Amino acid sequence: MAKDDKKKKAKKAKAAAAPAGTLEGALERLAALKAEVAALEATLARAAEAAPAAAAPAEAAPKKKTPPPVSPLAPASFPDLPPVAGVRFAAAEANVRYKGRRDVMLAMLAPGSAVAGVFTRSSTRSAPVLWCEALRDAAPVKGPQAILVNSGNSNAFTGKNGVEAVEALAAAVAKATGAPKSGVWMASTGVIGEPLPHEKIAAKLEELNANLHEDAGEDAARAIMTTDTFPKGAAEVLPLGGQRVTIAGFCKGSGMIAPDMATMLGFVFTDAAIERDVLQKMLSEATERTFNAVTVDSDTSTSDTVLVAATGRAPMEPITSRRDPRAAEFAAALERVLRDLAQQIVRDGEGATKFVSVTVTGAKSDKSAKKVALAIANSPLVKTAIAGEDPNWGRVVMAVGKCGEPADRDRIGIRFGDIVVAEGGWVSPAYKEAEGAAYMKNPELDITCELGIGEGKATVWTCDLTHGYITINADYRS
Repeated sequence: MAKDDKKKKAKKAKAAAAPAGTLEGALERLAALKAEVAALEATLARAAEAAPAAAAPAEAAPKKKTPPPVSPLAPASFPDLPPVAGVRFAAAEANVRYKGRRDVMLAMLAPGSAVAGVFTRSSTRSAPVLWCEALRDAAPVKGPQAILVNSGNSNAFTGKNGVEAVEALAAAVAKATGAPKSGVWMASTGVIGEPLPHEKIAAKLEELNANLHEDAGEDAARAIMTTDTFPKGAAEVLPLGGQRVTIAGFCKGSGMIAPDMATMLGFVFTDAAIERDVLQKMLSEATERTFNAVTVDSDTSTSDTVLVAATGRAPMEPITSRRDPRAAEFAAALERVLRDLAQQIVRDGEGATKFVSVTVTGAKSDKSAKKVALAIANSPLVKTAIAGEDPNWGRVVMAVGKCGEPADRDRIGIRFGDIVVAEGGWVSPAYKEAEGAAYMKNPELDITCELGIGEGKATVWTCDLTHGYITINADYRS
């Protein structure tokens, strides 16, 4: 037994032996209690000293977000993108905002490549968008070019700091890769209003340049994701004038999707030889029928960018005019790739469970038809009815009426798939609600609205609006 314990026992025994009603007995018992209290205080002090060290790891570990499940509308896998001669990719972890994942990508283009671009028309567009607009409108670059993209921070609404960040990164890319500063294209996506930690990105440029490879397209696609639940890619190989030409690309986007001249971010590459002005016109026209025909939430991003780069490495004479017979073939293939990418964005709409095609026919013009289709596709009431698998065709009628485009109530017809719901301005006598309800359970839906006043037509693509959308966006910055 320890010496101190023996003393404590002796004091207790002495206190117990002392006469109960005497002063001596009371003092002995008080002394014994004080000794016990002192011993307890010493034990507690030792425990308190050890507690912070034990608790430190739990306090230091940040609360990890549970990643959202992959969209039920996602393709089975990322496509096997064929290499495009004259293009190489690399991706790295710069920790711009995300930890433990790649968040910056670099694409290098061979000398002589032609680059076309379409961008958001937002009045609050980001510093990278303004930079790229200036490059697009400047003289073509003859040397190598680079595309640098980061996720996690959009470098938008960042004032002078945003401009300085773009200029610093352009200079750093030029130094690391040998591309001229005027040939460095940039895009950023993520949180708005926070300074871009461009030093973190610049610190990764040597690593990126050293790891460039023509087969790293999927790594690049994953690096630009934000709330996306899957990477998005598409490709097509076509014979063009007797030569094999490749078009391949990837994009990102899930929320803040109602683009105006672009999507969130998209990058497409081809080895075809095409003059820049011709390529620009092809991209602008195709964008109207693809990226500008999708909507998730009716919100246009500050960072919308689509770039198409043609390296000219295919063994062919350059296409220098839209009158070239090959131009129409290439433009059609490019549009198919862009449409595939745009529809994948809808399939990955935040919280989406339904992919919806909205077609308007019989409008006064194609432009009018598109406005009506977007009114239907953007209506929260239509989108929530779809989420609830409710064939509420009255909400479609409401959307048509509110959009301000010409329409005649008594000529409107509505179909859900092949089911005639309404015709001649009234519910179809043959329509059965049970059939409409059964149709709405499908993961992919077609809604058609016939206006009956002209020849205009248009199709747009959207998704439903679920509780998942609120959950994702309420927690976006936390």
